[in-house]
Amino acid sequence: MASFTLDERLENDSIAMASLGLCQVRLMNDARWPWIILVPQRDGMSELHDLSPLDQTMLTFELGMAGKALKDATGCLKLNIGALGNHVRQLHMHVIARNEGDEAWPGPVWGVGTRTPYDKEDARSLIASILAKL
Repeated sequence: MASFTLDERLENDSIAMASLGLCQVRLMNDARWPWIILVPQRDGMSELHDLSPLDQTMLTFELGMAGKALKDATGCLKLNIGALGNHVRQLHMHVIARNEGDEAWPGPVWGVGTRTPYDKEDARSLIASILAKL
C-alpha cells in the first residue's frame, strides 16, 4: 500500500485531531469558526470521483460522523460542508460550524477577514470536545 502524504498547506493551516478509517481529521487553525477538514488518506486524489466507490461511501459516512460531532460539540445553527480544492488540489472536505451573526454570515467563510489562529489551550479544548462526540 502506498504511503500517504498530506499537502504542505493543509499541514501548515490545520492541527491534527484524529484518523478515522479513511480520513485524517484536522482542525482548521482559525478560531473565528469551528472548522474541521477531512482528508482521505489516499495519494493522488483531487476529486471525489477519483476515489473508489467503497472509499466514496466511507467518505460520506465519515463526513456524517464528523459533522454530527462538530454540531453536537459546538451547538452551531448550521454546518457548511464543501470541497473546493482551488488552492490545495489534494482531495479534502471542509466541515464548518456556522451561526447567525458570525463574521461571514450568511455568506461563505472563504476570503473573509484575516485568519485568527487558536490559542493552544482553546484548540486542545475544542478538539477534545469534538473527539468526545465522535
